[in-house]
Amino acid sequence: MMNRRLIAALVSGVLIVPSLATAQQAFFVKPLVEKKVTELPPGDLFWRIHTFDNKEQAQAAAGPLGLVAEYEGKIWLFELGRAGEASKGGKRVAEIGPLPRIDAPQYLLRINEAGGPPGSVTSVHMHPGSEAFYVLAGELTQRTPQGVARVSAGQTLVGHAGDVPMEVSSTGSAELKEVALFLVDATKPFSSPARLH
Repeated sequence: MMNRRLIAALVSGVLIVPSLATAQQAFFVKPLVEKKVTELPPGDLFWRIHTFDNKEQAQAAAGPLGLVAEYEGKIWLFELGRAGEASKGGKRVAEIGPLPRIDAPQYLLRINEAGGPPGSVTSVHMHPGSEAFYVLAGELTQRTPQGVARVSAGQTLVGHAGDVPMEVSSTGSAELKEVALFLVDATKPFSSPARLH
């Protein structure tokens, strides 16, 4: 009787498929919104994150370095600028910075949604500029030649300067949901394979 149940479970995939499915679920990355600009303001730069009641309010509050996106049932404004400035009509969520500065003929501001189940991991890669993170759920771990950083839900992480090899993974007990905020050189490939030494 026990052997019949085991055989039936193996044939139906109940014992095998869930573990394979979990192992095969990868870290996902999906662009939400992006914009190219030719100038950045002087001084230290920060990503300011606000939520709004509707898209029209967010777009009205967005300056030349603001990006509006809908994510997880909310309207978000991600704006590059000085620390401490508020967006009119929005609810402040986080401020990340100061960001490592880059010099480029054109800049790409991009917001990606990303994450995955516990144990999922990106390939080792690098960007031609900075990447910052805001974690909505789960735990994010970033590994670079400078060490390992971990952030949990509600926390932020200022990434490293451009061309630093990194690996990002979901290391908590729950699925990771995060936004990655980029300030990179628009004239170079957005992401390149790299190696961690």
